[in-house]
Amino acid sequence: MSTHRILFVCLGNICRSPMAEGVFSHVAAEAGHAETFIVESAGTGAWHIGNPPDPRAVAAARARGIDLSAQRARQVHVKDFEAFDLVLAMDGSNHADLLQMAPEGHAHKVRLFLDHLPQSGGREVPDPYYGGDDGFEVVLDLIEAGSRTLLARLT
Repeated sequence: MSTHRILFVCLGNICRSPMAEGVFSHVAAEAGHAETFIVESAGTGAWHIGNPPDPRAVAAARARGIDLSAQRARQVHVKDFEAFDLVLAMDGSNHADLLQMAPEGHAHKVRLFLDHLPQSGGREVPDPYYGGDDGFEVVLDLIEAGSRTLLARLT
């Protein structure tokens, strides 16, 4: 069985993409496919490099049995486009930024995460940063559904 390398990307790498990294890894492990995937997350911006995920993201994920506490924010690097098979953006702005960064021959790896969840209606994972705790629950629901669909497509 081949290994799939996936990078989840949002703006600052403290909310959506760390939740996606944690949820996808959790879903893959539950399905017995933990060794099949290398999963990381990053941000297009540099504001939070080295910081842990937002405490609200950590708490919401923990309530679902997912531990994000070891994650630290990092910024996307050009070398990520070679290192990963899929670079999944949480929204259109991140998608556009990633396409601009992608070296020649690697843009095909950049996709919107929710393209893997056609029934989502919208194609973006909303940023919960400036909202309340319930926004993190909505985002986790979308990410979990998208992760399960993506896992089914890749296994």
